[in-house]
Amino acid sequence: MAPKTERIMFLRAVRQLHRVRSFYAGGVLLWTVCATWTSWQAPGSRQMWVSVLLLAVFIGLLVTAALSLRRLGVPATGRPAHHAASNKAASPRHAHASGSAA
Repeated sequence: MAPKTERIMFLRAVRQLHRVRSFYAGGVLLWTVCATWTSWQAPGSRQMWVSVLLLAVFIGLLVTAALSLRRLGVPATGRPAHHAASNKAASPRHAHASGSAA
């Protein structure tokens, strides 16, 4: 039972890292726009340097999340990822109509 539980927890962690990576990418985009805007409006101001600092923080977080995802990498097990139902029937439940009646 442990390997199945470990795999489920692993897949949840990978899914969560994907979400976090998307969030950090949005933060990088936001702080890039803010840093560009403030450097255009008031170059060298405290607001510009704060925006640049927060941009650097989000870039660091994004790189860390991307490297973690690359390091984890989902191993191929040969099984379907979403546990799709098989195409073959498990067992017949009813007698066939072509059988002889007694």
